[in-house]
Amino acid sequence: MSDGARDHLGRPRVAVTGLGVKAPAGNDVKSFWSTVREGKSMARTIEQFDPSELPVRFACEVRDFDPVEYFGPKEVRRQDRVTHFGFAAATDAIKDAGDLGADPSRCAVIAATGVGGLTTLQENVTAFLEKGPSRVSPFFVPMMMPNATAGAISIHFGFTGPAFCISTACAAGANAIGEGARMIRDSSADVVVAGGTEAFTSVVVAAFARMGALSGRNDEPEHASRPFDADRDGFVMAEGAAFMILEPLERARARGARVYAEVAGYGRNADAYHITAPSPGGVGAATCMQQAINDAGLNSVDIGHVNAHGTSTPMNDSAEADAIRTVFGDQAPPVTGSKGVLGHMVGAAGAVEAVIALLSMADGIVPPTANTEHLGDDIDLDLVTGAERDIGTLPVISNSFGFGGHNASLVLTPTA
Repeated sequence: MSDGARDHLGRPRVAVTGLGVKAPAGNDVKSFWSTVREGKSMARTIEQFDPSELPVRFACEVRDFDPVEYFGPKEVRRQDRVTHFGFAAATDAIKDAGDLGADPSRCAVIAATGVGGLTTLQENVTAFLEKGPSRVSPFFVPMMMPNATAGAISIHFGFTGPAFCISTACAAGANAIGEGARMIRDSSADVVVAGGTEAFTSVVVAAFARMGALSGRNDEPEHASRPFDADRDGFVMAEGAAFMILEPLERARARGARVYAEVAGYGRNADAYHITAPSPGGVGAATCMQQAINDAGLNSVDIGHVNAHGTSTPMNDSAEADAIRTVFGDQAPPVTGSKGVLGHMVGAAGAVEAVIALLSMADGIVPPTANTEHLGDDIDLDLVTGAERDIGTLPVISNSFGFGGHNASLVLTPTA
């Protein structure tokens, strides 16, 4: 990477100046990061609805979160749970970034989600079928639409630049940050609020369970998510949100902002293979990772560790392990899988894990992968387990791969 405010291709360097999270591991960055470093699973029996009739009765839920702290009591009822999380995390990130001092027309919002207001959708469809059309809420459409979170953020803060939603399944959160970085690079925005949010319902849990995608360890939920483990049997449903504030490094320095790190590389592509299964050998994922490394102006040997997508599903973990070996060969760096602690937040996963990757790099450690005891025979990785590992402050790559064959990788680097 070049010195100064521009990268190896002459583009503005992209600084991260604000962070916000609402997650099963904590509702602020400090507590969230402490729990992730402990490697303690957050999976518990579901509390937000009665799961007794479901084949899978546990998940990783956001707890001790009151959206009224971010919305008035009346407004809370007019926003879906997914917007509660996303708006709150974005608000925290904006506050963390300090006085942005930016022209509102130059401030953009990219809020990713897998589907959108599923709680609103399920409740209103149920009301319609059981009690008729008069019981459908007049706020149904604005509450359920996937772009509601982006709209809520832009309206509240008066940001009149682009505000939109990315919905690329489990790659969405990483795509939001990557596309936000591109907007900073091409000077189409001075500030981008980028991240992802997700909430689940009983129908979603039932659907993923019917697919065979979820772990069925109802008797030991805290041991259910086991990325890359020989006994992995599916992912654990989760919810939450994470947002970053992105701006040109030169601008961040001029206003005296704290710079956490840089988004230096971004790769995205499609497997074009199958709606749910990864391409054999992780070919699409490997190409995506290499794109991100090239975009950062780095070589594979420069990467200090990999924050893996690591869903704890047999096919996806195997394909990602193959992809990592393809990109790094015998010099593969340490790998961690955050979903052992957090479960799978779908559209928010890539954003939450990018925050983890950034904090890992800042502290020079790789957090442990919860629950993984014995690597599968198909897994040839240096997976960090048991306790965190000190590695120094080195660039990190964070992977996100989603249904539909969507792939996204981010390279984060320390700021010199």
